[in-house]
Amino acid sequence: MDEAAAGARVVVGVDGSPSSAAALRWAVRYAGLTGATVDAVASWDLPGAHTWSAPAVDADVDEDIARQALAQELQKVLGAESAGAVRPLVVRGNPVDVLLKAAEGAEALVVGSRGRGGFARALLGSVSQHVAHHARCPVVIVRPETG
Repeated sequence: MDEAAAGARVVVGVDGSPSSAAALRWAVRYAGLTGATVDAVASWDLPGAHTWSAPAVDADVDEDIARQALAQELQKVLGAESAGAVRPLVVRGNPVDVLLKAAEGAEALVVGSRGRGGFARALLGSVSQHVAHHARCPVVIVRPETG
C-alpha cells in the first residue's frame, strides 16, 4: 500500500435497506482495490426529539440498540471476517448531517439510492440526494441489487 492510500477512508451509510446493503458491499470492494479503510456509519435519533409528541426514552438504550443493529447488518451483509475489517460508527443525529460530517476528508461517500423511508417509485431518496449535492468528496449512489 502506498503512502497516499495509507490514510484513505471510504465512508458508507448503513440503514438496513437493500440499497444500503448494496452500498456496503460496493464500498468494501472499492476499498479493497484502493487500500482504503471503510467506515460504516449509521445514524440514530430519539423518536420525536424535534417535536413535543414523543414520550421520554432512555438515549443510552436507543444508542445500544443502534450499535447492535449495525453490527448485525455488517455480519449479515459481509460475513464475520469481512465485517471485522469495517469500522462501525453509530452517531446520533440527522442522517444527512451525520454522513456529511463523517465524510469530511474521505476519499468517497457511498450511499444507497433509497433508504427505508420515502416513496417506492422514487429514484433517489432524500438522504442520497442531499449528500450528492453537499458532500465535499465524491459521492457514489448504489442501486439495490436485483435477483
